[in-house]
Amino acid sequence: MSVLAGDIGGTKTILAIFSTEGGPRNPLVCKTYSSQQYRSLESVIECFLHETGARVERACLGVAGPVMQGRVHLTNLGWFLDAKEICTHFGLTEVYLLNDMQALGYSIPVLERASLATLSEGKPVLGGAIALLAPGTGLGEGFLTWDNGFYRAHPSEGSHAAFAPIGELQIGLLRYMNAQGFEHVSFERVCSGGLGIPNLYSYLRSIGYEEPDYLRKKLATADHPTPVLLEAALDESNPCEIAVKTMELFVEILGSEAGNLALKVLATGGIYLGGGISPRILPYLRRPAFLAALRNKGRFRETLTDVPVHVILDPQAGLWGAAAYGLQMVQMDSL
Repeated sequence: MSVLAGDIGGTKTILAIFSTEGGPRNPLVCKTYSSQQYRSLESVIECFLHETGARVERACLGVAGPVMQGRVHLTNLGWFLDAKEICTHFGLTEVYLLNDMQALGYSIPVLERASLATLSEGKPVLGGAIALLAPGTGLGEGFLTWDNGFYRAHPSEGSHAAFAPIGELQIGLLRYMNAQGFEHVSFERVCSGGLGIPNLYSYLRSIGYEEPDYLRKKLATADHPTPVLLEAALDESNPCEIAVKTMELFVEILGSEAGNLALKVLATGGIYLGGGISPRILPYLRRPAFLAALRNKGRFRETLTDVPVHVILDPQAGLWGAAAYGLQMVQMDSL
């Protein structure tokens, strides 16, 4: 049986066909489309099926948005997705819509070792819960639990919980954000690419870190500050103190929240970092400060020291996860 799997985002839509024989890492055909050029997801799927001549019976689609009762509205595209309507439109037997963090979560059991960078081997517990964080435009969070022989992925809005500062520098950050008019300061607001990194940079500049002229000029003409700041922080040939300090602060906050999530779900199976930023800042994640912040949980330091920590390097992990879930449903229905 064949399954149509997709990774649906505001910028691009990736569609692929997978078979029960080939498994979730071996697409029979895979194509990428510019989401903005299509009026709906149905029109993208129609184009894909026409171009490939593929015939499918089921679909599993990972989407960047909260899925409620098989429906989701992608505000940055204006698309409204309804699993039942897609199923009827294409004559499919079943359509599954997964939050993008769920799709990423379902990739974890099928990822190859080469798709991971291990920060700590730890002592994984077989079938133990898994914590998942994905800093990108926002800060995605989720977790996996073992259920009757399979891992089940769950979405979370944990990144919108209140930021808990550690130490004077982070306490100053909270006060700075309050002074900017934010009564509620979430982890996402200080630990993401869209909001977090620019906020950290502005805070450090406000307390006296110097902004070099070349960086000021780049930021003035950039579409968004985060790529510029990441580039400056990773440029070993021309170290930029404020950019480096921004990334160090970001990594410490990310480590602290990773430890929080791991404690909340008792992630003895491991902590996985996905998203677009994690692979880019791997040199900073490998420094002692990240794991130190993650494990700085008082009496539970030893517990977290035993938890494995990995970074997902594969940019198509969300697609593999959607395929894995779709094929898993086929397998369960055949039992």
